Amino acid sequence: MKVRSFSHVALTVSDFNRSVRFYADVFGCALVGVNCNHSQDRLRDFFGVDSADPELKIGWVRVPGGVTLEIFEFTPSVSGEPVVWNRPGPTHISFNCRDTDRWHDYLVSRGVEILSPPERSPLGHSFFFVRDPDGNLIEMINIRYLRPVLRWLGPLGGFLLRRTRYRRFYRPSGRVPETAPRPAAHSSTHE
Repeated sequence: MKVRSFSHVALTVSDFNRSVRFYADVFGCALVGVNCNHSQDRLRDFFGVDSADPELKIGWVRVPGGVTLEIFEFTPSVSGEPVVWNRPGPTHISFNCRDTDRWHDYLVSRGVEILSPPERSPLGHSFFFVRDPDGNLIEMINIRYLRPVLRWLGPLGGFLLRRTRYRRFYRPSGRVPETAPRPAAHSSTHE
């Protein structure tokens, strides 16, 4: 079995309206749905919100190209933590773009916090990082010549590379992973 496609990325934000405006005004993403109707017992039990009167607002923001950002605003909220790159878990979201230099200049003009200037990777693509209003990292990337390869040859390329060049990555590594706490089960009924 295999999945059909990528669905969404979820971000917890401190101010729902500010985040909706940021992603709409800066990146052209449209809010396509909102749900504010959640059981307080579920918020306490499933999401672990420690409050007598918890609240949750979830919104779905469609990114041009079809992927969705699912935005969560909890009340009460807790402060965010900085990304630790070498800790397992999510580190950033990434938006494809065509001209990283122009995007860099545009985002500077919009007052977006820029973490690095555009740079070129050894593989030929260019990228840079910015932060959203809550400090979530966003990579702007121009994958250049890989765009048609990934779009048209992606499934075939993945099939062939799994059996040839990248075969070794599909084998057990021989390392015993350190014991890590397991995240709570994610149910499809939370939304």
